[in-house]
Amino acid sequence: MLVLWCPDWPVVAAGACSGTPPSAAAAVFSGNRVVACSAAARRHGVGRGMRRRDAQSRCPELVVHQHDPDRDARLFEPVAAAVEGQAVGVEVVRPGVVAVPVDGAAAYFGGEEALAELLITEVEAKAGVECQVGIADGLFAATLAARRSAFVPRGDTGTFLAPLSIAELDQPGDDRGELVGLLRRLGLRTLGAFAALAERDVAGRFPKDAVTAHRLARGLSQRPPLRRALSPDLTVTEEFDHPLSRIDEAAFVAKTLGERFFAGLANHGLACTRLAIVAVTEAGEERVRVWRCAEPLTARATADRVRWQCEGWLTTRDRPSAGIVRLRLDPEEVVGGEALQLQLGSMGRDADAAERAGRALVRIQGLLGPDAVFTPLLDGGRGPAERVRLVPWGEPRRAVAADQPWPGRLPAPSPTRVPPTPPPAAVLDAVGDVVRCTERGELSYPPSTVAVDGGPTRRVLGSAGPWIVHPALPAHRGERPTARIQVVLEGAEDDLALLLRATIGPDPEWRVEGVYD
Repeated sequence: MLVLWCPDWPVVAAGACSGTPPSAAAAVFSGNRVVACSAAARRHGVGRGMRRRDAQSRCPELVVHQHDPDRDARLFEPVAAAVEGQAVGVEVVRPGVVAVPVDGAAAYFGGEEALAELLITEVEAKAGVECQVGIADGLFAATLAARRSAFVPRGDTGTFLAPLSIAELDQPGDDRGELVGLLRRLGLRTLGAFAALAERDVAGRFPKDAVTAHRLARGLSQRPPLRRALSPDLTVTEEFDHPLSRIDEAAFVAKTLGERFFAGLANHGLACTRLAIVAVTEAGEERVRVWRCAEPLTARATADRVRWQCEGWLTTRDRPSAGIVRLRLDPEEVVGGEALQLQLGSMGRDADAAERAGRALVRIQGLLGPDAVFTPLLDGGRGPAERVRLVPWGEPRRAVAADQPWPGRLPAPSPTRVPPTPPPAAVLDAVGDVVRCTERGELSYPPSTVAVDGGPTRRVLGSAGPWIVHPALPAHRGERPTARIQVVLEGAEDDLALLLRATIGPDPEWRVEGVYD
């Protein structure tokens, strides 16, 4: 297998959209964690999985990009098209990585080295990005070889993998971080040390995914494909009266096709690991792209790949001359359905109601765009507004930092109302001076009265705090630490509880950050 790898592709794609030069120190963040960074950022100590605060403390000039899988897939289409122009059987593993069976192409072009040189030249000329090529037995070993620009002789895959770090098992999208940490604590530092264990011992001591990782460490395929004749009705085809020419239309169609495709496979007890997406245009042009997946595709994962591919075809310079009138999904490789673990609640009346609601929201996205529907997610943070993150409908909803310690975090309960624009407040002590807070968390005097946004002055019945929040880089950002306090104010009818915030220093500007009912 030959693998062509574009280093730091999420950073390259984000930089191409924002105009950031390739030499800049940049990183892509998802949920306040680094998912990819440039070589310049790595020289400053930035690494994958690092918190944003830590990354910016090591590299103050770091350019920050937000993670966008749609953007990564859309901009990767010219790279896949350049490889496909020279070799057949191209499979997109993920944006940034394509795989090609090497035997036929190498024989045609005069050897593996000649093929690799040709593909690198084509990608740099037509797509304008740098890439590396590796060749080895199996996709996993070939991917690691591409990161090292290595050509592994046939049969030597185990020897090539043995000295590599056990952390190589945690590739993007595999989510094996916990397994890698466990193996390290047990003293298994290399792939060779892990491969030396007996498979029955791995199956008895570790979770199911460890058996797959053990096969990869030994240089074997991730799973043997299901070798049996596939029913022809597993292919899903959709024809359109009005040709698809817009991305929002493609996104709506992708959701429906993904559900139909997944349901058809599930009825036969199967799951897909290699998906071919075929598009036919009104002018008779046909475009084909194959996606290889490490894990069996779910309905949402299928829809994502269809949407990404349609966006890539409709937005590149080599776009079809007419709109798409037919889409077809072909399962090129399947495994038993037991490899796909469905969550509880995926069947029944509640699931039907959730499905109808999901379709309605997808319809709204199709009419108004993908950024028209958001759902709130409780995430990590110190203040009430910081803990709520809006996630576009259809994107993964995972709080990556909610359970982490947050120094200066407010205790429960949270405010019931958080104003979008915090109004100013006058917080005075018993003699009429403005209440100040020191960096050691001490108030100049207890608050006595509070007036909100020029309103009536109310007497403070009780207060709590302060809670101090220090910015990550005050020297570089010019920011000062802030303090929060809670106050209960005397009212004509009901007492009022407020969350107040101000900068620490001689001239604090108090504002109402939240209201407790």
